[in-house]
Amino acid sequence: MRGPDGKMGKVFVYSSPDSFVPKDHPLRPIRAMVDQALADLCPDFTKMYFHTGRPGVPPEKLLKALLLQAFYSVRSVRLLMEEINYSILFRWFLELGLDDRVWDHSTFSQNQERLLASEVAKKFFSRIMEQAEFAGLLSDEHFTVDGTLIESWASLKSFRPKDDPPSSSPKGRNEEVDFRGQKRKNDTHASTTDPQAKLYRKGDNVAAKL
Repeated sequence: MRGPDGKMGKVFVYSSPDSFVPKDHPLRPIRAMVDQALADLCPDFTKMYFHTGRPGVPPEKLLKALLLQAFYSVRSVRLLMEEINYSILFRWFLELGLDDRVWDHSTFSQNQERLLASEVAKKFFSRIMEQAEFAGLLSDEHFTVDGTLIESWASLKSFRPKDDPPSSSPKGRNEEVDFRGQKRKNDTHASTTDPQAKLYRKGDNVAAKL
């Protein structure tokens, strides 16, 4: 029997995001460790924020969102907010309801800069490392990685002449640049958003990347 191709979605959903995530999903033990680390840092978060004023992005959810960005290689905060908006898995990890509103990407970026500039971000990752070590999840086995194979999160538009005047674009954005025909080298150019990123070509007839 052919099932009906219904076009109207249900108005009410009586399931939580947790019911959609498999019990053996690898994010489940990770979230448990992360939540423990965040609980330990609650007093630190309290000291960082004023008790009055406009509420910002909760630091717990901000740090967890940045983990998702790293785990799933989401290349920008704008795309991260977009994926959180429609991904039940991401909403579950962040403990957001299916109808909770997702933050504006510019607001998230501003809160992110402030939080990562503080010592609490380092403490957060230290707590995670301590739990991983206690659980026997760490290894001291040495391995080497070719840095030219790791793509930077910096945009090619940010790779500009070192003697260029400072950009007048809004913070966090690069100006529109047409660099066709230009010769760009690491000794004369540098990324304005990631000075450590270098321009490399991995082979003939392959586009250069940071």
